[in-house]
Amino acid sequence: MNPDACDPLAHTSMYQRAEEDSDDSDGEGGLGNVSRVIVRPPGHSGKAKRGHLCFDAAFETGNLGRVDLVGEFEYDLFLRPDTCNPRYRFWFNFTVDNVKQDQRVIFNIVNMNKSRNLFKDGMTPLVKSTSRPKWQRLPRCEVFYYKSPVHQNHYVLSFAFGFDKEDEVYQFALTFPYSYSKMQAYLNAVELKFPEAFERSSLGMSIQNRKLELITFDDVKKPDKMDPKNVIHMVVILARIHPGESPASYVVQGLIEFLAAANQPISKALREHVVFKILPMLNPDGVFLGNNRCNVIGHDLNRSWNRLSQYTHPTLSAVMKMLKEYDNSSCYQVDFVIDLHAHSSLTGTFIYGSTYDNVYRYERHLVFPKLFATKCEDFCQEHMMFNADDRKSGTARRYFVEALSDNVNTYTLEVSMCGYFLNGTNILTQYTEDGYMRIGRNLARTFLEYYRFTNILPIPPVDELRPRKGRPRTHRPRARSKTRSEVRVRPKTTRAYAPISYTDLSICYDSATSEDGSPVRYMYGHPGHGGGGGGLRMRPHIHQDQFSLSNIQAARFSNLDFSSDFRLKVGSRGKGQAGSTATDPKMPPIEMLSVPPKPHLTIIDFNQLTRGGLEEATAGKTLEREKEKIRRHTVKSSSRKA
Repeated sequence: MNPDACDPLAHTSMYQRAEEDSDDSDGEGGLGNVSRVIVRPPGHSGKAKRGHLCFDAAFETGNLGRVDLVGEFEYDLFLRPDTCNPRYRFWFNFTVDNVKQDQRVIFNIVNMNKSRNLFKDGMTPLVKSTSRPKWQRLPRCEVFYYKSPVHQNHYVLSFAFGFDKEDEVYQFALTFPYSYSKMQAYLNAVELKFPEAFERSSLGMSIQNRKLELITFDDVKKPDKMDPKNVIHMVVILARIHPGESPASYVVQGLIEFLAAANQPISKALREHVVFKILPMLNPDGVFLGNNRCNVIGHDLNRSWNRLSQYTHPTLSAVMKMLKEYDNSSCYQVDFVIDLHAHSSLTGTFIYGSTYDNVYRYERHLVFPKLFATKCEDFCQEHMMFNADDRKSGTARRYFVEALSDNVNTYTLEVSMCGYFLNGTNILTQYTEDGYMRIGRNLARTFLEYYRFTNILPIPPVDELRPRKGRPRTHRPRARSKTRSEVRVRPKTTRAYAPISYTDLSICYDSATSEDGSPVRYMYGHPGHGGGGGGLRMRPHIHQDQFSLSNIQAARFSNLDFSSDFRLKVGSRGKGQAGSTATDPKMPPIEMLSVPPKPHLTIIDFNQLTRGGLEEATAGKTLEREKEKIRRHTVKSSSRKA
């Protein structure tokens, strides 16, 4: 090796890491994950102060190999490679504490091995804290993925973060973690809740003596005599062969919850006709250690199916032994083997399949992906792929094609670590834990459709699939009559509106109310416009806009009276009261009524008002306005006489 060659993981920083570990690092010497490492600025020693960040990844599924302080607020983070395999560095999961309130920092993850990933397309890391245990994605505007010349043109993931609480422990992760202990706790809880729904057993042990869990759903009624026509159909689900692809565990959890539900008609129908074998975690050692792709000895298990060894791949050997036993049995028929994965560079949900020389087998192989695409709104057909690539010969999808019989359909179901695009749009929807579990439920519904399509499952009545209990009447299907009635075509009609002459209308803006307190509108009628030959009418208007067209249409008014100030008032309905005031000497000429007055506004200086001054100010303005009307009327009358 050239001694002058530079280390690709080393770069120049303004602060050099101390050669000896501090007392707070618990002997962490740069190997494995950091364990309670406190990063101090240069010149500080002794007990750590508030704001000297403490990094920790020495826990299950944790991954962080080294931390360097390269600026006052900037840290370079180095991921620990998979055990016995320095090639894979992508998964990270670590905690930070001993923070100061409102402390702003920048984290640079500088040694990711995959330059092509979803961080270019909007994916962001996850964060949670002690008081906020729900995972949240960092804002996209705070995350940057770029090629850094400072780090020898390697791709760097940088994100800014502000710590808002001091007594909090913050955790950062690539995607939603799902540990081996969490799987055990979940299976224990489901087993207590549904003790008779499934059978839990151990298919084998890993290199570090962790259980290879096997969940079996089997309520199929066994026939008395075995007949090739009465074989028991089986579905095998594999997951978490790659430790860093934790979304696959959430898909499995959604599938198990759906199948274990006792009150679900779909789940009951599936359990009574199909046997499900689910292996939720094929690589428990890699998951526990926080590896990205390999097991404890550095082997990529999804490239090792064609070279199995009992000593290096004990979990794969146990699975292969089980599959061959059921495949060679005359009682069972393995229909599906589906391997669940999470993709780090593509969006949506999609399926990888195989190609066959037999056309009929290939057409049968395409049925399940088409049915699954109709059940998932996040399914991406552009990413679906069917091939017979020799480079993938060590994968489960390719190896089972040759190792098992022709009746077995093997697929790789991929879900994105980021999200999916809505149909026909550029809107990226981020996946959540429930979103991944929804994919597992849709997977179960697809099995129902497939086995109905192949006449394995009887089609139950609609009432059994969708019970009416608790549903509103609007959701119930309407009964259709056997005799079809003739549909009468609705005649086409035109809607005509009465013409409105706005010059013949007058809107009174003065305050006026009817006897019962409702607002009253006054209008001057006109011959030919619904005015009854010039008569005057009045109608009350309640809770309507006085400026709307429906309120300013011509109408008939009655029981009006003219006062000396030429304002329209409501006439009394008492006995002896005249209903018409046409002979009133104080009534202005009809020519005057044809010219509507202009609307006016009353301007009041509210800054100068005191208690009780509003009525005085309004009364004063009203008196001046009435005097002006009388003066104008007098001038016009004298000019006409002249």
